[in-house]
Amino acid sequence: MSEHAAGQGRMDADVIIIGGGLAGLVACNELVRAGRRVALVDQESEANLGGQAFWSLGGLFLVDTPMQRRLGVKDSVELAWQDWQGSAQWDRLSGPHPEDEWAQQWGRAYVEFAAGEKRAWLREQGVRFTPLVGWAERGDGRAGGHGNSVPRFHVPWGTGTGVSEPFADKAREAALAGSVRFYFRHRVDGLTYDDGTVTGVRGSVLAPDASPRGVSSNRDVVAEFELRAQAVVIASGGIGGDHGQVRRWWPERLGTPPRKMVTGVPQHVDGRMLDIADQSGVRLVNRDRMWHYTEGIQNWDPVWPDHAIRILPGPSSLWFDALGRRLPSPGLPGYDTLGTLRLLRATPDLQQYDHSWFILNQRIIEKEFALSGSEQNPDITNRDLKLLLRTRLGHAASGPIEAFKEHGADFVVADNLADLVRGMNALTDQPLLDYAQLKRQIGERDAEIRNPYSKDIQVAGIRNSRRYLGDRLFRTVKPHRILDPTAGPLIAVRLHVVTRKSLGGIQTNLSGQALGRGGSPIAGLYAAGEAAGFGGGGAHGYNALEGTFLGGCIFTGRTVGRTLATAL
Repeated sequence: MSEHAAGQGRMDADVIIIGGGLAGLVACNELVRAGRRVALVDQESEANLGGQAFWSLGGLFLVDTPMQRRLGVKDSVELAWQDWQGSAQWDRLSGPHPEDEWAQQWGRAYVEFAAGEKRAWLREQGVRFTPLVGWAERGDGRAGGHGNSVPRFHVPWGTGTGVSEPFADKAREAALAGSVRFYFRHRVDGLTYDDGTVTGVRGSVLAPDASPRGVSSNRDVVAEFELRAQAVVIASGGIGGDHGQVRRWWPERLGTPPRKMVTGVPQHVDGRMLDIADQSGVRLVNRDRMWHYTEGIQNWDPVWPDHAIRILPGPSSLWFDALGRRLPSPGLPGYDTLGTLRLLRATPDLQQYDHSWFILNQRIIEKEFALSGSEQNPDITNRDLKLLLRTRLGHAASGPIEAFKEHGADFVVADNLADLVRGMNALTDQPLLDYAQLKRQIGERDAEIRNPYSKDIQVAGIRNSRRYLGDRLFRTVKPHRILDPTAGPLIAVRLHVVTRKSLGGIQTNLSGQALGRGGSPIAGLYAAGEAAGFGGGGAHGYNALEGTFLGGCIFTGRTVGRTLATAL
C-alpha cells in the first residue's frame, strides 16, 4: 500500500512545495509566517536543501543601491528597465495567449522589486552584502541593446550559501516547530486532480542515500506515496543537468549544440517535473530559450558528473576560437554570453569544435580571474574581510585559481608563446593552432596599448572599465602588453560550453498561478523559480543580465508564498 493511501480525504498540509531549492524555500518561509502548514517534497536528501543556489557565487541584481553610489555608479529604475527590455527582446506578444504575455509583465515587476524593497527585505531575512559590485554582462555595444549599462552585480557575504542558508535555516526551524514537514527522497511522478483542481501529488519513495551534497544519488524505488493539500507549488528547477534535454530544446538561432559539454549544475537538475507538468495539461512556453556559458573549465576536483566551473573573466584576456582566430565583438570576456555562444556555435567552420581559448598572462589572472561557485571563493563564503582584501587587492591569484592553474586539465602555462602554442595543440586531437597567426594577432593588440586611446574595441573597453572605481580596484588590471615578459608567465585556458539555466518554463500570471493550455489558471497549481522561467514562463526573454537567477527565485517564491498565504 502506498503512503497515505488510506487517508484520501484528509489534507497532509495546506500547501505542497515540489523542490527544496531557493524558490521553494522562500515560498515556504512566506507560508509559515502566515501560519500555514507546508509539505516540502524533494527527490534528493536533506544534504541538498538549498539546491543550486548553495553552489553559486550568489550575485544579485540590485538597482540604485548605497553600494553602487559609494563606488560612483548612477543607476535608476528607468535605466535598468531600458537594459532589461533591450536584453529580453520579447517578440512573442501576438496571437491568442502569447508566450511572452506574462513574461514581460514579470520582467517589469522584477526590475521594480530590484530597485525598490529587495535589498531591505533581504536584509530582514538575514542576507548581508560585501562592498563588491561587479559589472557583469556588459552587453553587445548598443545603448538600447543587451547588457548592463552600469555595474549591478551585488555579491553577498557567504556567496550562494549566504542567500540560500537563511531560508533553509528558517525551514529547518519550522520543521522542528511542526509547521513544515520534509519529504526527502520523494520523487514526484504526477499531479492529482479533483474536478479540474490540483489537490496533491503522487510519486515514488527513493531508497535512502547518504551521498554528500551535489553527488549523484541512487534512483532505486522502495515505495509509492501520495500527498494531498489545498495547493501545489512547482519549484523543481530547470534542465541544466540533463544534456539530452538541453540538446532537445537547443534553438537553431544558436547554431548546433556541442558534442561535448560540461555541466554547471548537479545531475538531479533534470527537468523531469517540467515534462510531468506538460503531460498534465500545464502550459509551458519559451522552452527554446536557455542560458549556457562559454567560459567553462573542467573541475579538477569534481562533485557531480562532468562538473564544470565557470570563469568570471575581467576584460583583458584575449579570446580565440578553436582555429586560433581572435573573436570579434561581442565575443569579448564578460560582455555578451549568448552572443559569444552564437559566434562559436553558428559559424560554419567552427561547429565541429567544442572549445575556444583564452590567452592571458600571470598579471591578468591575478586580478581578473574569478571562479563561479561558493566553494571557489573561500574569502567571501567564509565572510573573511581580511582574506577578501588580501585576495582581491593583493598581487597574487587566489588559492582556488592557482589550484586550477596547477591541476586543471584545461590550463597551459609557458614562459614564451611558442611553448604555449605547443602546449595548447597538445590538448586537442589534432594541432589546430598556428604560432605565427597567434603571434601576429597578439602583437597587433599589444601595439594598441601604448596610447590612452585605441581603435581596438577590447582595449577601449579595458580603459572604460578602469573608469569604474570597483573595476579599477578589484577586477581590471592596468593595460599592458600580453607578451610583456615582466607580466608572465603566459597562460592559455581551453574553454567549454557549460550548461546552466532554462529561461522558459511554466507560464504563470502575476500571482504565480500556473496556466493551462488554454491560458486560464489551473485551480490549486502554482509555479516559482526556474520552473516558471523565473516568472511568467520567460521574464528574462532571450538574455539575462546576471544576478537575476537567484533574484528571480526569490521574487517568484515570495510572490507565490504571499498569494497562497492570503488565498488559503
